[in-house]
Amino acid sequence: MKLVIDARYTRITHHDGISRFTAGLIEAASQLADVTMLINDVRQLPMLPEVPYLKVSSPTSVLEPLVALQVNKLHPDVVFSPMQTMGTFGRKYPVILTLHDLIYYSHPRAPKFLPAPIRLGWFLFHQVYWPQRMLLNRPDAVATVSQTTAQLIKRHRLTRKHIGVVSNAPSGDSQVRDSSLRPDKTLLYMGSFMEYKNVETLIHAMRFLPDFELHLLSQISDQRRAELTALLPNDAKVIFHSGVDEAQYQQLLSRCTALVTLSREEGYGLPLVEAMNVGTPVVVTDMPIFREVAADAALYAGADDAYGFAQQVQLLADQERWQEYSQRAAQRATEYSWDKSAQQLLELAEYAIDHYKK
Repeated sequence: MKLVIDARYTRITHHDGISRFTAGLIEAASQLADVTMLINDVRQLPMLPEVPYLKVSSPTSVLEPLVALQVNKLHPDVVFSPMQTMGTFGRKYPVILTLHDLIYYSHPRAPKFLPAPIRLGWFLFHQVYWPQRMLLNRPDAVATVSQTTAQLIKRHRLTRKHIGVVSNAPSGDSQVRDSSLRPDKTLLYMGSFMEYKNVETLIHAMRFLPDFELHLLSQISDQRRAELTALLPNDAKVIFHSGVDEAQYQQLLSRCTALVTLSREEGYGLPLVEAMNVGTPVVVTDMPIFREVAADAALYAGADDAYGFAQQVQLLADQERWQEYSQRAAQRATEYSWDKSAQQLLELAEYAIDHYKK
């Protein structure tokens, strides 16, 4: 199978969620199929596996509706995009487009790093469902990363096309930590600081956890840091890292008590799987997507229940309880791998090929 994967959303200096998802799939799928990737900037190449590539226009270019005319020259059997916005006009191949989540229908503000016109368009796009339906009825199949999101797509009737799950997965060759060693009394948060991520409740919870440190790992703007700092309870131990590299992340994961999040919405929750992959327990929001991903390997709390969250963390202060959840986490993580995800993608690709122009 000649599979083309759109890698134009790959970041240049570090991976975000879409970027990591793309790179992981390309590496695993290239062991099963003839993979060529699309890029729009050669600076993306160090972040991607060494497979053949074609440089085409940017996904934010005015030429995006016609990008298929550039892709046609590869004569692909099927094209997969990790986003739903890839242009398809004039295509001569089956295509799979991806919708990761429906977060921005509930929280329509776009990431602040995007240009103002794109943020405005983003906001307006997510006020109604019909533009999304127009996008998702163009491909031969639709991919998403979880059964939870697949059910939401169906509930809102966003597409008439077949929906397949292509899961996210942990990256790297991390080792499962020794659960007999007592963990540091640290809690890790890995994720953005957008409003729906609800970092505020994590900070409020620290008043009930005087023996623990909360480490906020991701890059953060000065303005957002000042907003969150103003909420700190007296004597709360909260450390802003403003970004960590992969080695630092793995080191912190291998020593902490738990990875934590009280996010109000997620399409998957990759940090959960990354933590469980090394045997680190997770304390997370009690909502369907996290129940799907972590099952009984996680401890759960309400998104607005700072005290209830703190009580769940305190359960892990008991070494035997911590060991139990460490082992549960490591076992649950075996359900996820890029090899399995690549196989899911190829099965969906076969479907798209069979149903092309039927």
